[in-house]
Amino acid sequence: MSTTQSERLRELLEPLVTSQGLDLEEIAVDSVGRKRVLRVVVDSDTGADLDQVADVSRALSAKLDETDAMGAGEYTLEVGTPGAERSLTERRHYVRATDRLVKFQLHEGGELVARILAVDDDGLDLEVPGVKGRKATARRIAFGDIDKARVQVEFNRKANDNSDNTDMKEEEEA
Repeated sequence: MSTTQSERLRELLEPLVTSQGLDLEEIAVDSVGRKRVLRVVVDSDTGADLDQVADVSRALSAKLDETDAMGAGEYTLEVGTPGAERSLTERRHYVRATDRLVKFQLHEGGELVARILAVDDDGLDLEVPGVKGRKATARRIAFGDIDKARVQVEFNRKANDNSDNTDMKEEEEA
């Protein structure tokens, strides 16, 4: 029963990340020239701010220093968040992406770009944007129908709720 270095690192580091109120999303050990880089990706339902990432980075560094989990050679520890165009692989990822536009690769071979409206144990309620003046349509897909899913960056999304904009305009005018 062999375990990979990444699995051993996950077992060692996940409790520390969890104790900081974050989820351990990914661990990767890569060789860059003669050096090794340990990349740790963390997140939470409310996101992870720079202070949280710094705190967890210090905790992970201390834990790694007191063990031989990375071996005797030099390595660099990089701790970060998943980024804007993250892949969605777990139910919690879909929950975090509610109201976001997502590109889906479906098992049946098709591709779909839609906004996640709601997530339950079985799947997703989506809004498929209308094309060429047509209205958006509702669609339901099961988790089992999804091959891959990735959040899309939207640069010019129009807000549904203008109350924030109205409040800001009123403050500017005052």
